Amino acid sequence: MNIKNISTLGELISSGYKSKSIKEELRQNLIQKIKNKESAFEGIHGYEDTVIPELERAILSKHNINLLGLRGQAKTRLARLMVNLLDEYIPVVEGSEINDDPLNPISRFAREKVKEAGEKTSISWIHREERFFEKLATPDVTVADLIGDVDPIKAANLKLSYADDRVIHFGMIPRANRSIFVINELPDLQARIQVALFNILQEGDIQIRGFKLRLPLDLQFIFTANPEDYTNRGSIVTPLKDRIGSQILTHYPETIEIAKTITQQEAKLDSRQSESVYVPELAKDLLEQISFEARESEFIDEKSGISARMSITAYENLLSTAERRTLKSGEEKTLLRFGDFLGVIPSITGKVELVYEGEQEGAAAVALELIGDAVKTLFPQYFPKVEKLKKVEDTSPYDELVEWFFEQSGFELPDDLSDEEYQERLDSIEPLNDLIKKHQPEISKKESYFLKEFLLWGLVEFKKLSKYRYTKGVQFKDLYGSYISGL
Repeated sequence: MNIKNISTLGELISSGYKSKSIKEELRQNLIQKIKNKESAFEGIHGYEDTVIPELERAILSKHNINLLGLRGQAKTRLARLMVNLLDEYIPVVEGSEINDDPLNPISRFAREKVKEAGEKTSISWIHREERFFEKLATPDVTVADLIGDVDPIKAANLKLSYADDRVIHFGMIPRANRSIFVINELPDLQARIQVALFNILQEGDIQIRGFKLRLPLDLQFIFTANPEDYTNRGSIVTPLKDRIGSQILTHYPETIEIAKTITQQEAKLDSRQSESVYVPELAKDLLEQISFEARESEFIDEKSGISARMSITAYENLLSTAERRTLKSGEEKTLLRFGDFLGVIPSITGKVELVYEGEQEGAAAVALELIGDAVKTLFPQYFPKVEKLKKVEDTSPYDELVEWFFEQSGFELPDDLSDEEYQERLDSIEPLNDLIKKHQPEISKKESYFLKEFLLWGLVEFKKLSKYRYTKGVQFKDLYGSYISGL
């Protein structure tokens, strides 16, 4: 029998339906998923051996949970995915404001309705998607918002005194009975509001305007907090911390591969972009490395964190930069170029909190430095290390290439070159072709052009060549040649 066809309390009892708390619901469904070797948190990457096992233990322990971590670490995503561990439908007393369980009503409205109608009490069914409530903690949140308040209009209409619980207008938490309730950025919640959560978490009663109402609410609380908040904006009051069963630390992706997977999954790309722009794997690695460099940079406040959203929006901007070029040139397809990375600067500058030294440098300069640092980090994976100090008689694999630039007045790569012109210009540097053949013989022709530019930018970072950015493109020169020729 389809449970949604059950419409009265009598039919529900006859069906053998058994009530269970939301924490028991989550626990039983998780047990089933673990037994079936199914993932309870699809789409979450990099937490398989760290955060998810701790989260599963907390659910099995029927704990309220605090997810503690820097911004962009999927804390809210984890909380939302817990909805998938709820039963698909649960019955409620029809018309109840607080999702009363027909077999165990707790509000005065539902108890009186069951008392009057008995087994004929009407019931309705709510889907698990409707059992997720979320509130961002801001300083203007009040006890009335979360818990409730006396409604004078209701009191006047019903001709009741303020001491009667029927005059209460329930807040968000009672209305989220039998649901998952998430409070984001918990330390931002004023201390007096946090105190108001004590009894709900532990004793299951609420106090409104001086009178106590016994209301054993059934809730799964999930809180999120940023470690920085404990010192900067506020704190979680100790008695509330004491009532949260498990505190779980989240973290950023630990490898470029995991970071790439997240970016590819989350980036909102137009199908035209995906089809018209060819992105080499090295470019994807480089993009993720920028975030890793930012987390270590002396110019950026590490306590603030570097959200995964930086890589996601940077990837979207990267493809849009290449797409814009094809639209202007009238070409249908293009290879991503290293110069397109200048288009990701707005994604970086808007996502980093600079310390004083960073402010002095300027946001755009810091962004360019991060791109340069990423190049330096990845360079030795593809080409021989550039030695800083060497004897006069020592030779370097890059000597011929540097000499080629010494003999040129300046090699230019304008941004608006067609793909054919762009490839011809890079192919014209014979020592560059030789280096690619020698050190990356397996690379495909398609990927080789980005690698050639990467090599040039790498030599600039290691002070073997100089680079000059002008309005329409970039110019590469030998480091000292132009100075000597000037003399």
